[in-house]
Amino acid sequence: MRQISIILVDDHKLIRDSWSFILNSDPRFTVIGETSNGEDAIEIVKKLRPDIVLMDVNMAPVNGFDATRQITKYSPGSKVIAVSMHTMPAYAKRMIQLGAMGYVTKNSSKDEMIKAIIEVSSGRKYICDEVKNILAQKELEEEDAQGDMNNLSRREIDIIQHIKQGMSSKEIALQLDISLKTVEVHRYNILKKLKLKNTAALVNFINVNGL
Repeated sequence: MRQISIILVDDHKLIRDSWSFILNSDPRFTVIGETSNGEDAIEIVKKLRPDIVLMDVNMAPVNGFDATRQITKYSPGSKVIAVSMHTMPAYAKRMIQLGAMGYVTKNSSKDEMIKAIIEVSSGRKYICDEVKNILAQKELEEEDAQGDMNNLSRREIDIIQHIKQGMSSKEIALQLDISLKTVEVHRYNILKKLKLKNTAALVNFINVNGL
């Protein structure tokens, strides 16, 4: 089995030395280069064409974002795994957009880093458990913040169906044979129960939920 060649990019020598020792102790991997900055990383990757680049995100003067963009341009066969102290999903999303195939935080375990390297070298994207858990929690919180459709009355659901058809409050009033004021009250209550700000948000809610 061919060894996976790796370049380490991190501005802390102790971190580079630690990962170099760990990875070179595993027969599946070989560390073929290392550097403390993104600018040198680009040149080293151009020359050595590694399978994997472990890329620190926060470096100067060329940070991990810019280095990743250049590396994926000049050596598309070299797959970048971002390694960052930041747990915010936005950082992971940005690195993936720039061409990285993986994202692990510096809280990740040795086993998870090795798993990331194996997955990415096989052509699959990898996001560490810490960031995935934060994303899952964020989605749950957003769901909790959204109103419950079960709180809507039958009449309010009727109103929503007419709004979905693009009808105005006046047209809905004529269709349902109720006053315009009653329709407006229903619309206000619908927004309040669903915790939505305006009609545009309601239309989006209708489309997302397939009402």
